[in-house]
Amino acid sequence: MKTTKSKNILFMIHLPPPMQNSSIMGELVKESQIINHSFHSRYINLLLSRTVNETGKASIAKFVRFIIIWFDLLGKLIYSKPNLCYYTLSVSGIAFYKDCAMVVLLRIFQIKTLYHLHYKGIRNNQKRKINGFLYRYIFKNSSVILPTEQLYLDVEKYILPWNVYYCPNGIKDYQMETKLMSIPESKILKILFLSNLLTTKGVFDLIEACSILKEKGCDFKCDFIGGEGDITEKQFNTHVKQKGLTENVKYRGKRFGKLKELAYEQADVFVLPTYHPNECSPLVILEAMRHSLPVISTFEGGIPEMVKDGINGFLIPQRNVIALAERLELLVRYPQLRKQMGRDGRIKYENNFTISIFEHKLLSIVEETVK
Repeated sequence: MKTTKSKNILFMIHLPPPMQNSSIMGELVKESQIINHSFHSRYINLLLSRTVNETGKASIAKFVRFIIIWFDLLGKLIYSKPNLCYYTLSVSGIAFYKDCAMVVLLRIFQIKTLYHLHYKGIRNNQKRKINGFLYRYIFKNSSVILPTEQLYLDVEKYILPWNVYYCPNGIKDYQMETKLMSIPESKILKILFLSNLLTTKGVFDLIEACSILKEKGCDFKCDFIGGEGDITEKQFNTHVKQKGLTENVKYRGKRFGKLKELAYEQADVFVLPTYHPNECSPLVILEAMRHSLPVISTFEGGIPEMVKDGINGFLIPQRNVIALAERLELLVRYPQLRKQMGRDGRIKYENNFTISIFEHKLLSIVEETVK
């Protein structure tokens, strides 16, 4: 393969905090030895928010960060013009308009741009004429990376099929670390929800399903892990108390590193009943598959590419609490089924969603684009 080490690539990515799909993947790209050994790589962190609660809200601090980033980009374009800009594009909200200002600079300096989309939402946001105009401006003569073919419908109005690349997300394997931990067997079904406390992630839907499980006499525990979002810890606990689930359902707060991995290891099933409008390919589902957990989720975004209904988990219609409770009850009654689904999920992870697969695929896309 012809070397591209001489190529100068500017990676404009999202980096933690906060921890979210795009920032986690951005960190993996920045830490990738394969990527950094193949190009002269420079990085700019595009994220203006430092917490989940800051997301989508304007503030003086975020405006100052924007100005700093804009001038950082200007300096890099003036003094060391890149051959390609790899850009993690936000497709909606204030962040989208911030990105538009960055793209204007890239266009002025005639920088070839490769966009990587980690969220959907273009089809909904294009209803505003100004947004439609901006999408056409941004995507003109550009290429796009999507995590799954199912998301092409979101961009089809602006990007021709031959300008789209597909690169499924991938994550590191923690199997060797967690395998050393001895987790005792239990007859109580341990349910895990791991995401920020957002209504559209299905928090209240899962609580309602737990209420149905309790009425049916099922023995279970359900842990919610993640930061506060539009649902506060107080609101969560109040709702759980109203449902009479204080002994079954707990909010555990944020977990990182080994504590998060241990939470997966201690669980029997992972549940994410999301109906978030920008949902794409949630990394938490890959993390659950990595830990051999069956997954119950919805037909949102690229999730059907990750979870095959009846194979490594179940897919249910959005907001269908009864269907969610029925699938959970099935896994309570048939422990061998959940173990088999977990094994199938682990195999699917190893074959499709490892960090090595992601890195090599992304490398080949960047190499092809920068030619």
